[in-house]
This record gives sequence, C-alpha cells and structure tokens, in this order.
Amino acid sequence: MEKIRERRISKIDMNSSQKEMSIEEEYSDVLQNLEQAIIGYYNQNPTLIDSEVETAISYLVKFYSAEVQGKTSTYPKPKGISLEVADSVKEMCEWRLGRERLKVEDESGEITEVGLKELELEQLKPSQIVTCLKRIQSSVKFWTKKHGRQGYLNFVGKFL
Repeated sequence: MEKIRERRISKIDMNSSQKEMSIEEEYSDVLQNLEQAIIGYYNQNPTLIDSEVETAISYLVKFYSAEVQGKTSTYPKPKGISLEVADSVKEMCEWRLGRERLKVEDESGEITEVGLKELELEQLKPSQIVTCLKRIQSSVKFWTKKHGRQGYLNFVGKFL
C-alpha cells in the first residue's frame, strides 16, 4: 500500500513541475493581433455585435481547419458584416502565416508594408492559427453570455 502512495505522490509532483503554458501565454502576441483586427473593425463600425464576430471566427476556424487536413474549405463564406470581420481577421492570419505583408500607417500617415521578418516574429502553422481562433471563439461565447450582445467587444476593447 505504501508503494502505491509513493508512486501517486511522485506522479503528482512530476505533473505539477511540468506545467504547460496556457494558450494565452504561448500565443499572447497572436491573440492580440487577431483581436486587434476585430476591435479595429468594431471601432469603425460600433453597431457590430458579438454574434457577427462569432460567425466570422467560426468560418475562419473551419477554413483553416480544412487547410490543416490538406483540404479546401467548402464551408460557405459568411455574409454582410460577418464577412467583413472575417476578411479583416483573415488578413491578420495570413500575415502571421507569413503569406502576406501587413499594411501599417506610420505617424506621418504614410502607409508601408511590413513582413514578419522585419519585426522578428515567428511564422505560424495553420494549426496554431486554428488554436488561437478557437480560443477567441470561446472568449466571444463567454463574454456574450456574461455581458450581452457586445460583451466580448466591450471587454476586449478595454485592453487594445
């Protein structure tokens, strides 16, 4: 009996010493990039609601999940505002995948394009993008349930 307890204790100790980083810790910069795309759209379109964001993110999860599986997404694109949000977030996803250059405006108002290498950022894999999108999807559901139609947008908007 004593040996069984010893094994259990040593297993618990090993597990607690090998803590994994949370998605928020591991991908904080990516989540911030993706959420900035959402909040940037929200700032220009204050009638945006969480359900439209949820539709956009759901589409992107399916789009990039199909790519992870080596398939082409057959999921229909969202319509209206959800499509615009999806396009905004997809642009950021494609940038983090190293496929696109990001247009940024400097202090003088001049627009330039920036790649990941110039900012010394890691190029992600589609599976990592899916992980981040699913985390955002979960957050949208949580904050909508907790604070209503714009709960997620108002919560995240405080930090960006």
